[in-house]
Order: sequence, then structure tokens, then C-alpha cells
Amino acid sequence: MTRIVAIETATDACSVALWQDGAVLEKFEPGARRQTERVLPMVEELLAEAGIELSSVDALAFGQGPGSFTGVRVATSVVQGLAFSLDLSVVGVSTLASCALAAHDLQPRFQQVVAVFDARMGEVYFGAYRCGGDKVEALCDEGVFAPERIPVLDGGDWLLAGSGTVYQDALRDRLTWAGVDAEAMPRAATVARLAVAAVREGRTVPAEQAQPVYLRDRVVQIGSK
Repeated sequence: MTRIVAIETATDACSVALWQDGAVLEKFEPGARRQTERVLPMVEELLAEAGIELSSVDALAFGQGPGSFTGVRVATSVVQGLAFSLDLSVVGVSTLASCALAAHDLQPRFQQVVAVFDARMGEVYFGAYRCGGDKVEALCDEGVFAPERIPVLDGGDWLLAGSGTVYQDALRDRLTWAGVDAEAMPRAATVARLAVAAVREGRTVPAEQAQPVYLRDRVVQIGSK
């Protein structure tokens, strides 16, 4: 039996999840802003409900960003600490991809999802994906952009998801969509599902190599027109 415990704290919410051979158990607290004090008790509650010890899991997964600087650091540091203590391997998962899969779960008729987070300072974190089942295929590099400078994407059957939908007016010049989910956010359940392939294929890292992804220090140019 493959078991993965996942942690996601990149937004205001805090969630933890256990993936066991296709079955997912999740604990989710929206709008908590108390990740530092809640995440470890939530992990303990999750494991108690599942009736297992953390030492019995195969790997830990975490939402590695982009997102709230503090929130991403919380997930990274907690996973590193747990992994060090039990010599567990780690998988980092894109929070944008996790959000895209969460949005697709709620509106499965949309296979193409643009995940866009409000990055403050008049910018957005941006990623475009093709979703199906427990898989997400990135259709371009993730990046941070001014809303009016996101990559141009063909087609109009996109689902626009995430907190960055507040910039819809600016985004319309670069993207046409057929649906919007402003409440979509990354969740530990989707982080766990996206980590499965990496765990089974041995694409994990030791605790010291688990690192956050902020994107702000990355210059990306994709398909601009």
C-alpha cells in the first residue's frame, strides 16, 4: 500500500491530506491564517482518524508555491522537520497545478484550466494546464506577470481559477475563458494526488532538498504577442 501525507498552506487556508492507494482523507480549514499553530495538530488528527503512524507513510508532499511567502515557508519547514525526524522522502508540488486540479474537480467539463493567483504589487502568478483524472499537464511555464502581460493562450474553453480572477478586466486582452471559479485554491488532497506519480517513480528528494518556489526571482518569457 502506498501512503502519502500532504500539507498545503500557500493561501489563507490550511489543509492536510492522506492518500492511500487512491483513497484520500483530507482536513481543511478555510481562511484560518493560523497555519503555524494548526498544521501539526491537523496532521496528528488526520493520522489518528486513519489509524496509522506517520512512520508508516512512503513520502511527504507539500505545496511548494507560489503563494503567500509565509504560508509557503510554513509548509516547507514543517515537511522538512517531519521528514528529517523519520527519514522520509519529500515531493514538492506546484500550488498553481494543485489549484487547477481542484477547480477541474468541481467543474470537470473544463479540461483546460488557467490558475491565476493575486501576487500583489499589481501582478499575478500564472499557469495553464490540461487536467484529467489525477493528472495535470503544464501547457506553459509558470510565471509571475502583470495581468495584461500574461502569455496569450489559444481557444476560448478555458476555466479561469483562483484569487487572480480579480484582474479579469486586464486578463481579457490576453485570454478568453468560458468559466470562472474565483474561490478555487490549492488543497492538500490535490497536492497528494499530484505527488503519487513522483513517489511511485522514485522522483523524491531528501528533506534538505525540499525547497519553496516563489517565482518572483524568475524572469519568464512565453509566447507573448
